[in-house]
Amino acid sequence: MILKIDKVNWPEQFSYCPDTEVEVSNDHEYLYLHYRVQGRQLRAMATEDQQPVWEDSCVEFFCQVPEEKHYMNFETNCIGTMVASRRLSRTEDVQPLSIDEMQQIVRHCSLPHQAIDERDGEFSWEVKLQIPLRLIFGNKEVRFPQVLRANFYKCADMTREPHFVSWEPISLPHPDFHCPQFFGEIVLE
Repeated sequence: MILKIDKVNWPEQFSYCPDTEVEVSNDHEYLYLHYRVQGRQLRAMATEDQQPVWEDSCVEFFCQVPEEKHYMNFETNCIGTMVASRRLSRTEDVQPLSIDEMQQIVRHCSLPHQAIDERDGEFSWEVKLQIPLRLIFGNKEVRFPQVLRANFYKCADMTREPHFVSWEPISLPHPDFHCPQFFGEIVLE
């Protein structure tokens, strides 16, 4: 399935919406995400995992197994640097993935893995992720079809045109992606 990440949730403050989509697929071991982005700025200062990639040209996937309290966030800048954790909220019970778990996530990017000072212009870039389902579901057996509560995002907090867009709309007064109450559903087959 191909999903458009195009909901401008805070138009008065952050109206910019780069053209962003994600193709979602899976097999019985992996979730595959293929992001395609076209935008006016390009920035990638985070070059090591668990650095603040959300400040850069970034795409994000948050998901929650139904009936679970915790959710997962997978945030990736345009050069493939990631932040990933299991958490109860933005600040509660945050469990960053280990180095070994991070290495299990296969990443392919259209840009080389090197820092990029912010550039203006028209840029297209892609990120492909292969996330082991066991990282999302833990030790639970995954039976298909399987529903995941989820949202997809595009952001760049520290660019000249900060933006915070999503696949499913978010009804909060200020930008915040750590809000499972606004997750939609995707079905793994």
